[in-house]
Amino acid sequence: MFSIALAQLNLIVGDIEGNTSRIINSALDARDKLGCQLVVFSELSVTGYPPEDLLLRPAFIASSARAVDEIVRTVEGVAMIVGHPFLQEGKLFNAASFIFNGSILATYCKQQLPNYSVFDEKRYFKEGQLACVVEHDGSRIGITICEDIWEHGPVERTVEAGAELVINVNASPFHIDEVDRAEQRLRMVASRAAALGVPILYVNQVGLQDELVFDGASFVVDGTGELKQRGAYFEEETLVVTVDLAPRPEPRAAPIQSAQSLEQSVYRALTLSVYDYTTKNKFDAGVVVGLSGGVDSALTLAIAVDALGPEKVTAVMMPSRYTADMSVADARTEAENLGIDYHIIPIEPMFQSFLLGLQELFKDLTPDETEENLQARCRGIILMAISNKFHKIVLTTGNKSEMAVGYATLYGDMAGGFAVIKDVPKTMVYRLARYRNSVGAVIPQRVLTRPPSAELRPDQKDADSLPDYDVLDPILQRYIELDQSPEQIVAAGFSPVDVYRVANLVDRNEYKRRQAPPGVRITKRAFGRDRRYPITSGYRVRRQDA
Repeated sequence: MFSIALAQLNLIVGDIEGNTSRIINSALDARDKLGCQLVVFSELSVTGYPPEDLLLRPAFIASSARAVDEIVRTVEGVAMIVGHPFLQEGKLFNAASFIFNGSILATYCKQQLPNYSVFDEKRYFKEGQLACVVEHDGSRIGITICEDIWEHGPVERTVEAGAELVINVNASPFHIDEVDRAEQRLRMVASRAAALGVPILYVNQVGLQDELVFDGASFVVDGTGELKQRGAYFEEETLVVTVDLAPRPEPRAAPIQSAQSLEQSVYRALTLSVYDYTTKNKFDAGVVVGLSGGVDSALTLAIAVDALGPEKVTAVMMPSRYTADMSVADARTEAENLGIDYHIIPIEPMFQSFLLGLQELFKDLTPDETEENLQARCRGIILMAISNKFHKIVLTTGNKSEMAVGYATLYGDMAGGFAVIKDVPKTMVYRLARYRNSVGAVIPQRVLTRPPSAELRPDQKDADSLPDYDVLDPILQRYIELDQSPEQIVAAGFSPVDVYRVANLVDRNEYKRRQAPPGVRITKRAFGRDRRYPITSGYRVRRQDA
């Protein structure tokens, strides 16, 4: 038996010097304060993950190699597994090295390179070929990296090579499906451990990197597949585990209980994302949110306050001639409940100025969505002016359902620096708002029950332009996340009129989404790096009976 520290750190892509310092300090703490014999870091921990095209720069690779040399020279008395790029004979590998007392005892090169969804590792790396087993402190330790454990082959070869314990280092981003990603990982790894009869230690990074959020939740399963320990979700932690390498036990199915609700997982992912995006990108003054009295902005505001504290959040209510009194009242209540700086700036004078300036050009033309969008753009200008003057980043409040069908205004409600709920369907927005109120009631109940409206024309309701969200969101999930055809969706029981209308709206509005600010990915198929469709395209879905 020996003690191992699993260090799930919130590292910064490209900050090789800072990441190296954190790795060294964590290793020394694991040795001196925790009494561990081995400390394990996440995938590409030296560079942060994913470094993307930084990997194409020779100077970046050279800097990474120097950082590994520094780690080797500096830390003694405790073994380490450290992830880093590894250049050998002109080929670059995603690697992890076993380091002890001034030497690299072995370097493992990742065999399974993911090249789907948000991953494009084959753009940068070559595939490794060999298993890696290191003898240390009387034990035979096998090393694998992330995707290796999902595919048949690398782990089996590692065990065949004599590993008594398998350590898998990861940078596995969070998303939700039937359960959250952490539960999917745990169930899969537990099954693999039970089948092979060896303990598996799974180490994951934590924190936001652009659109990807990593949830940590590192864990250990024994050779029967039983969960022995699990690290914190969405928090840095050094998890100390004691591994017993007894003879291989008989495999058994171990029940695994979910550690947190789906709503809690998503809410924590969004909160961590706001904190990391603002702090890592040096928006030290905080954020500003346009508050409408609706559920989207209410949820965004609550997330911002929970992430940064009320002192770093400013909310602005910008009523128009069409804004209901209850919207203003509910927005004020939200701001007061959360204890934030709050302002009301009516947009009517600005709106009138635009109308006056366009009067001659627009004469004899019927008012339409142009005038609606002008109101949204007045608000966007105000928020960006506040952002410039007070150095606060604007958090946009549009949800995935709206972004999918183009129910958003370029340079209006889409104007901002970070789109918090960009990948959160409207039905999930309501679930998250109710979850937040279960922790502490901050969103007025009326916000959760009144029909949603953009309030850009008299008596406007979202349902005037879109199917009900209980209908819209399942159609969008099937069309966007599952790549089902309209025919398949109709066969599942949805209205052909709704399905073809929604599909065409999704296809037509790619140009808007391409201009949206980045936002955190929480579903298995997010807009942006996860779903890459052409803007200019002659492909359109059409009803076969039309």
